[in-house]
Amino acid sequence: MSSVAPLEAASFKKAEHESVERRAVFGSDVSVLSEIYQPDVNLSVWNRAIDPEVRVEADALVASDPSIQKSMVIRADEAPASLQTILPKQQYDALHTDMLWLIDAFSYLFDLREVGLRLAVLDTAMCPKFHVDKVPCRLITTYTGIATEWLPHHLVNRRFLGPNAPTGLGAAQGICQPSDVEILEAGAVALLKGESWEGNEGCGLVHRSPSIPEGRQRLLLTLDFGR
Repeated sequence: MSSVAPLEAASFKKAEHESVERRAVFGSDVSVLSEIYQPDVNLSVWNRAIDPEVRVEADALVASDPSIQKSMVIRADEAPASLQTILPKQQYDALHTDMLWLIDAFSYLFDLREVGLRLAVLDTAMCPKFHVDKVPCRLITTYTGIATEWLPHHLVNRRFLGPNAPTGLGAAQGICQPSDVEILEAGAVALLKGESWEGNEGCGLVHRSPSIPEGRQRLLLTLDFGR
């Protein structure tokens, strides 16, 4: 995992409180993920060329288990055995290997002993309102289907988030203009800096689940801080 720099204790606590500027960074190399340490970055996206076999197996998983909803805390040093219980390597070798790699990268990047994993097939929007996450940082990747929608920091009116957020997938009154909504690419690996990253209060990345057309589904993986 030498291509991704590990977290240094000081860098997690050195975010600059005086700055309210936030930006998103994108790259085709995994090293772009370490840019999440920059105080003014609240979204770091690795637009990777995902293995075609991973996509094939992701589609196969959706077809075979369209209601899968798995959540667990995984010890980084026990990840292969833990993941085997929810995603058998014998059936999904490429997808299993890719998820293990992401768990390893995420835990290494943030020096975590444990990672919170969620793997879900969704046919409706899980979080249809624009919101921020009350976490330090979350990894999100959509293996198949429509990916997560997000808003550039400088275009968001945060007074209308939370309980004041408009209802409905198409609703964004007061928060932003419809043309401001961005969407991640399927397969991309994104790190979303949340409200609990010290120094990022009031600047967590604003995002929401996408609207999913009838008869379609998405396979979503998220990773969160354990310990």
